Amino acid sequence: MDDLPSLIGDALGRNMALIVLAVLILLAVMSAVRIVPQSEKYVVERFGRLHSVLGPGINLTVPFLDRVAHRISVLERQLPTNSQDAITADNVLVQVETSVFYRIIEPEKTVYRIRDIDAAIATTVAGIVRSEIGTMELDQVQSNRASLITRIRESLANVVDDWGIEVTRAEILDVNLDQATRAAMLQQLNAERARRALVTEAEGKRRAVELAADGDLYAAEQLAKAKRVLADAEAYATAAIAEAIQKNGLEAAQYQVALKQVEALAEVGRGDGKQVVLLPAAALDAFGDAFSLLRARSSS
Repeated sequence: MDDLPSLIGDALGRNMALIVLAVLILLAVMSAVRIVPQSEKYVVERFGRLHSVLGPGINLTVPFLDRVAHRISVLERQLPTNSQDAITADNVLVQVETSVFYRIIEPEKTVYRIRDIDAAIATTVAGIVRSEIGTMELDQVQSNRASLITRIRESLANVVDDWGIEVTRAEILDVNLDQATRAAMLQQLNAERARRALVTEAEGKRRAVELAADGDLYAAEQLAKAKRVLADAEAYATAAIAEAIQKNGLEAAQYQVALKQVEALAEVGRGDGKQVVLLPAAALDAFGDAFSLLRARSSS
């Protein structure tokens, strides 16, 4: 019976050693297996030096040797809206508000090459914006904002490539001017609008004159065409009379003259009876001869 306590003590000692060993094995397994979320990357150090970068999913490391030194989010980030002053090529002071979106694609560069990535990007953007706007006039800054944004984004991408980040968007939110420049631009804009109004009015008057001239020219052309038609008809009639005279001799000519005399007498007879017409005796004899010729022509 005296040996029973010693046996129990030995059993507890062996079990405790096994328990401690099991706990150590469990801790080793837990420290060796690293589950990385989809939105993060882990930077692993071994003995204080960069060893590897763990991607999303299950990863294995060496227990007690490897240490997850940094957990880096790879989600897209937005810098706070930044405002900086810049001077254009025509010496106009403008205040530019910018916004930058980026994400970390190589966390080992971001961790070991730059301390404050947001401040570094903001400073870089300010310098690039001042440099690019300094090469453009104010009108170009206002009208070519898309090309200016593209140039800023490309310049920024070349600079931050060593930091392991990708610039996804760089936007110019607003370009503000001081009050004096605003007043001068408003005055210039009003003057330009007045000039355009005068030019438009002058163009309208010139167009009206051109249309009136075109109308007069068209009327003259139509009148000339009508006169040409009448002349052609008169020439045709004259040619027909000449041909008849040539065939029938003097009798055809006398017939045409008599016909004209009768038509003139009929025209005189169409009056309303209030006028008095005096005809010489020779004219009455001529009418009589005309009627005689007409009757002779009809009977023949």
